[in-house]
Amino acid sequence: MKVTLNGRSGKVGSVLAPALEGAGHELVELGQADAMVDFTVPEAVEGNVRAALEAGVPAVVGTTGWDPGAFDALARERGVQLFYAPNFAIGAVLMMRLAGEAARFLPRAEVVELHAETKKDAPSGTAKATAERIGGAEIHSVRLPGLVAHQEVLFGGEGQLLTIRHDAFSREAYVPGVLLALERLHTLPAGLTVGLEQLL
Repeated sequence: MKVTLNGRSGKVGSVLAPALEGAGHELVELGQADAMVDFTVPEAVEGNVRAALEAGVPAVVGTTGWDPGAFDALARERGVQLFYAPNFAIGAVLMMRLAGEAARFLPRAEVVELHAETKKDAPSGTAKATAERIGGAEIHSVRLPGLVAHQEVLFGGEGQLLTIRHDAFSREAYVPGVLLALERLHTLPAGLTVGLEQLL
């Protein structure tokens, strides 16, 4: 597949570029692309998504800190797919799924997310998605050097504590999810699809 990769020099993009090529994809400019992948910053993503959709190019977006719902109508109008996931690590998706199950039995919960101090948005998209799934838990955000992406959901009950945690120690954790999204992109309906769990 011919893919435009926005954010190629960023922390995730620099890992994704060789991984996409290693999986047989060709990196090209938007005018020649079959799909666009965006891992940039909140200030850039909306312009990138608009350009792709208006060009009739489906998009896979991992940038957080923006409102993908605002582009659903444009994607439908253009008849193309817009896939957004707050996290492309399959382990993180499973962590959210397990947290949703645990919340049925232990409703008192809080989310702690820890990221590198360079992360632009707080709380993270994954933390927001998790809190929403378990019923609006409070989120605590930590930004420190030495971290990559970590999240734990703490469920408290009388005399017990259940912790569900996921740690991404490197950006390679996102590669399988991005490759899966590209593989399944053209099978999705036109418009916005949210969450890697939709593909698992």
